[in-house]
Amino acid sequence: MHYPVRLLGTFSLAIFWFLAVTEAADKKLPIEQNSNELVEVSATVTLDKDQIKQELGSDFGGDLILVRVTVRPVSDKPIKVSLDDFLLVSGKDGQRAQPYSPSQIAGTDVLVVTRQEPPKQKGGFGVSLGGIMSGVGPGGADNTKTETKAEKGDSDKPNPLLATLKDKVLPEKEITEPISGFLYFQVVGKVKPKDLELHYKGPGGKLALRFHP
Repeated sequence: MHYPVRLLGTFSLAIFWFLAVTEAADKKLPIEQNSNELVEVSATVTLDKDQIKQELGSDFGGDLILVRVTVRPVSDKPIKVSLDDFLLVSGKDGQRAQPYSPSQIAGTDVLVVTRQEPPKQKGGFGVSLGGIMSGVGPGGADNTKTETKAEKGDSDKPNPLLATLKDKVLPEKEITEPISGFLYFQVVGKVKPKDLELHYKGPGGKLALRFHP
């Protein structure tokens, strides 16, 4: 006489956990804006080569991603903003990219990132991006090794695009009012806005957001 009640109770409990797990799985990062008690970060992403070229004067080989960021202090406490506060993550293949400074893209100080393939594969490769040579960063199940170093370029031939990049980059300074600017990332391969997440970790705490599909 009591078995049907027990079975119903067990079934109801199973349904509850299923819904709870499903709800947790459906939770996603906020779209293009996130905030806490200290800072608000909002961002939009540009992947189209023509739009990037129109904005900066070049598409820099096609692997450059533009993220326009606005950082706004929420409290009266000043917030120090740095490019190192940000990280772009690709959910498609696990690539993680930190912003390049303008001089690393178009200046005489060139950032070089080399990728070594696993022993079972032959050779390695690099992807050219203006003044940058870069490979896929660590992520996912990729067993490649990545080495980063700075090299000196030809100081007698300044890149005319450097001034534009410097003018439009997110300023690095302590702020009490909102500031906006571009972050310059390189992600190798074809990605879509829905694949990308922007992570902030700085004096204002930790925040993350995603982009409109």
